[in-house]
Amino acid sequence: MTSRHSRPSPATARLVEENLLTLAQLRGLVAVLTPDVYRQAFGEHGRHSLGKHVRHIIDHYDALLDGLDRGAELIDYEQRRRDEALEQRPQQAANHLAGIEARLSSLGSGSSPDALTLGYPMDDERLSLASSLNRELAFLTSHSIHHMAIIALLAEQSGLHLPESFGVHPSTLRHWQRASAEQAPLSRRSA
Repeated sequence: MTSRHSRPSPATARLVEENLLTLAQLRGLVAVLTPDVYRQAFGEHGRHSLGKHVRHIIDHYDALLDGLDRGAELIDYEQRRRDEALEQRPQQAANHLAGIEARLSSLGSGSSPDALTLGYPMDDERLSLASSLNRELAFLTSHSIHHMAIIALLAEQSGLHLPESFGVHPSTLRHWQRASAEQAPLSRRSA
C-alpha cells in the first residue's frame, strides 16, 4: 500500500502547536532539575522516576518522527528505543526534547502522509489500525499530558512547586480561560 502525501492542513498546524507547547513546558522543567531529583525512585518497587516518565514521552515522539523520517506507513510505539541515558541525565533529555520540537516544527511546512497505519500488539498477533498524522499528533499530546500529570505528582513529593497549568491538557486550559472570562463580567457587576 502506497501512502499519498499532501500539504499539511490547518488542523495539523494546530496539533503541532499543541505538541510544541506541551513539550516546551516539559523541557522547561527538565532543564532545571538536578540529576538526583530527576532519578529519584518512587513507588513500592522504585519503578517510577521523573526521568523514566520523561524518557517514555520522548520514546513515543521518536517512534512517530523516526517512522515519518523513514517514510514508513507503519507507526509502532512498542518498538521504542528506551534509551536509559534519557532517564538518567536531565540535560541530555532537555536537549533531546528541543530536537523533537524542531522536528515537529518542520511537520507544519513540508508534505505529510495522508494515511498511516498503527501497529498494535494483541497477545500473539499484531493488529494494523488505520490512522493519520493528525490522529497520532492528538494522541501524543494526550499521552504526554497524562505522563506530565504523573511527573507533577512525583515532583510535588520531591518538594518541587510547579505551575498550576503543568500537566493539564490544552483543552482543559482553554476551558479554564473561557470559564474565567465568563466569571469576570459577573464579578464586575456584583462589585
